[in-house]
Amino acid sequence: MPQARLLVDLPDGPWIADVSRAFPDAGFRVLTAVPDESAGFALLRLTARDADAVLAAMRDHEALSKVSVMARGDGVATVRIETNAPLLLVAAKRSGLPIEMPLDIENGVAEVDVTGEHERVAALGKRFDELGLEYEVERVRQRVDPVRLLTDRQQELLLTAVELGYYDVPRRSTLTEVADHLGIAKSTCSETLQRVERTVVREFVDDLPNRPLEDDADAAGADTGADGGADLDAESDAEPATNPQTYHS
Repeated sequence: MPQARLLVDLPDGPWIADVSRAFPDAGFRVLTAVPDESAGFALLRLTARDADAVLAAMRDHEALSKVSVMARGDGVATVRIETNAPLLLVAAKRSGLPIEMPLDIENGVAEVDVTGEHERVAALGKRFDELGLEYEVERVRQRVDPVRLLTDRQQELLLTAVELGYYDVPRRSTLTEVADHLGIAKSTCSETLQRVERTVVREFVDDLPNRPLEDDADAAGADTGADGGADLDAESDAEPATNPQTYHS
């Protein structure tokens, strides 16, 4: 299902636009929010060098009817607010496409993440237009269910390696021990883990801004040995465990 990130330039008037522009170094992260046609309730985390000044500006803003500090730290505050102008939440409600939390706002610009059919995303853009919200699409990608990235046996091998401490620093188990635990050949274990690592790492890098990777099916199993994360250690590959089990990647 498509996932989109929209950068929404908030108009002057809503408290989050006015206060975040008045304090461009401050960060506002909305943790949870409940929309209504005439009001909105939210829990947010404020990060700023002068949190007291930002909180004072929030309390003074006419669009905020309630500002309650739930927790305080050095330059950080968790705040519950009630506002009479929840533009983003109203647009999301009218389009039938919820905005994913957390929602980050800095200097009048909100990073809005949504996941849904193309028609729903288009409907949200139309609601933004109706409310006078300017926006640009930063990226659109296909969201993949992490469980579907790996086969059942690949997942079993990866989870076993993690549980045995193969990925700890320093490592608490060797590749041979992981292979023996599962009753498979060490070479099979190495090759399968390399494929698992490649799949997981490429999916992670694809999710980074401006760093898409082209899928190269031909290279799926080509990188082995010193270039792979699951290199064979000094022991011989020629000693498979008793009754080896075949892992298909």
